[in-house]
Amino acid sequence: MAASEKTFRERYMAGETDFDEIFDLTEKWGFSDETCTLREYLGLTEQEEDIWVTTSDEDLEDFMEKEKTRWVFFTDLDGTLLDDDKNISDENRAEIERILADGHAVVLCTGRALPSAIQQAKRLGLLGRSCYLICYNGAQIYDAERRCLIYKTGIPLTTVRKVFDDAHNHGINVQTYSEQGVLAEKDSSSLQKYLVLQSLTAKIVPDVCKTLKEDPPKILALDFDSHDNVESFREYMTQAYDGELDCYLSNPYYLEIVPLGINKGNAVRFLCGHLGIPISRSLAAGDAENDLSMILAAGTGAVMANGEPLLKENADYITTADNNHSGVSEILRKFIP
Repeated sequence: MAASEKTFRERYMAGETDFDEIFDLTEKWGFSDETCTLREYLGLTEQEEDIWVTTSDEDLEDFMEKEKTRWVFFTDLDGTLLDDDKNISDENRAEIERILADGHAVVLCTGRALPSAIQQAKRLGLLGRSCYLICYNGAQIYDAERRCLIYKTGIPLTTVRKVFDDAHNHGINVQTYSEQGVLAEKDSSSLQKYLVLQSLTAKIVPDVCKTLKEDPPKILALDFDSHDNVESFREYMTQAYDGELDCYLSNPYYLEIVPLGINKGNAVRFLCGHLGIPISRSLAAGDAENDLSMILAAGTGAVMANGEPLLKENADYITTADNNHSGVSEILRKFIP
């Protein structure tokens, strides 16, 4: 198929053809010299292909019909979906369950490590169909139904070593992540508090780079005792690693250090493409600086009443209710009725 031609999926979603064309095109592909897979030839998503292969033609048609009006909801956790006690309200839970039942997708977007995000998703009942996790601020994207990563990237180990040395010289706590949990070279009260808040475990090692088996998804510099210390290190990192890493705050005490170009906004674009859902039917909700790219990338960016001023300046909608009063349910009722 020529690159300029629309795929079957694109034409079907636009109402330009009927479902039966899929059978004619499948036969045509079988007798052609096309080197692409049938899924690529038709333009189907992985989920659509899986439904077609494991169930029936009728189930695929039903699913694709629903996809014509399908939305994807991207939500931050702390300060957004969860209240200040890290709980979800009955109202927020009911609206999340409603949109899932209607066939829409729900994506938890967080700077948390994947093990911590999975724990949260399990607690919230969001490990089923049409549920996804954006972790480490976008360095990993996880299909919560199939229990597998669909995207991952990392910071080169040589860079990890430099950042750790710089952090030690600046007197700020620093850590990174393996598949098992947190890796650090020094223990601290900030590390121990972080582990409690995130329900994670840590391993203290002489050299994290000699322990890691692959490039880690992010580095976190943190200091619960001094926001000024975090800001000072942020200023240093922004200049010293310009064009090499991205750095931003997820709260006043956490400096997120990630591969260049990694943020929640680019994760929104990737996942919309993966799901075959137009950006125009994406809705995002957040409250903190690391949510800004997500708010800007989504078709509709909603900011909590308790959100930071910078986010409110860039919001399509600001909630009346804050995160302690079911602000997410307000967003979902308004935009995905």
